Amino acid sequence: MPERTVTVACKVGLHARPAAVFVKKAKELPVPVTVAKDGGRPVNAKSMLAVMSLDVRGGERVTLAAADGEGAAAAVDELAELLETDLDG
Repeated sequence: MPERTVTVACKVGLHARPAAVFVKKAKELPVPVTVAKDGGRPVNAKSMLAVMSLDVRGGERVTLAAADGEGAAAAVDELAELLETDLDG
C-alpha cells in the first residue's frame, strides 16, 4: 500500500476551495485513496464531507495512502504534490 506524509502548504488548510480541488482530483484517480491527520483515523479522500471533517490547517502534516493496484503509487504522488502546493494562492 503506497503511503506518503506531506505538509499542507495552503495557509487555510483543507477547507472550502482547496478541499474541493483536492477531492475533485482524488475522484479522478483509479484507486481508493485515504487521507489522515498525524495520529488520526484515515478518511476517504474522495468525500468532501470526510476531508472537511479532518479540520486540516496550513502547515499540518497528513498521510495519504492508496489501495494496492495499478496506478496506486502515482495516485499518492499526484495528491501529495497537490497538497504541497498553495491551492489558495
